Amino acid sequence: MNRIVERFDRLKRERQKGFIVYLGAGDPNLEATRQLALAFDKLGVDVLELGVPFSDPLADGPVNQLAAQRGLESGTTPPGVLKTVAAIRTESQIPIVLYIYFNLIHRRGLERFIQEAAKAGVDGLLVLDLPPEESDGYEALMRRAGMCNIYLVAPTTPEDRIELIVKRGAGFIYYVSREGVTGMQAKVADTITQMTAKIRAHTDLPIAVGFGISTPDQAKTVVASAEAVVVGSAIVDQIARHGKAPDLIRRVSEFVKPLVAAVKRP
Repeated sequence: MNRIVERFDRLKRERQKGFIVYLGAGDPNLEATRQLALAFDKLGVDVLELGVPFSDPLADGPVNQLAAQRGLESGTTPPGVLKTVAAIRTESQIPIVLYIYFNLIHRRGLERFIQEAAKAGVDGLLVLDLPPEESDGYEALMRRAGMCNIYLVAPTTPEDRIELIVKRGAGFIYYVSREGVTGMQAKVADTITQMTAKIRAHTDLPIAVGFGISTPDQAKTVVASAEAVVVGSAIVDQIARHGKAPDLIRRVSEFVKPLVAAVKRP
């Protein structure tokens, strides 16, 4: 069974909520990405999203754009990210999703990239700029490879399109809780409960809520209405601050630990 599906099945059985971390792969370098992945697994992180660096990350705010830039500067490429995933797999079975722009896949070749990702140990792809209406071939290849094609739903997505998107997704639905780009916010959006209910009317897939969540209190509030919470920019910001520190892994782990605790039942 796919690791993402397996993890959410286990969380449901244990009546627990999921915690998902987003990292810019290769920020500050791929060895740090590998070490952070292993540290997060030990902390109880349920899914790791690795952002594959891209020169024009339109869906991302300044914090994640700078992480992509640092990833590119460290020489990170899609094959390098897959090699790092394979290295993580020698020590960990944490579910891994690549957060990626379609041009990077297209350049490698759709079928080839999906096969290589599955072989490396990737469990799902979240392709930011590939709408479901244009995804027939992609979805078939993903199913054949045993990977989850994860789609985004936004606050502005009309209900008929929500229905179309969620019926074509796999693994979980990523609900973007705010309009605009990624980034930390002072408070969570007040429409999360309403929108997750609207999505749930059309699917049994778990719903993970992200964009703007940066504190344990915010994470706790969000998972009251969802199966999982995604924290990205706040963690990426910690990496930006401490990227050159010899104790980077410890510092970032200390930041993540209370976030994980906030969504887990004792």
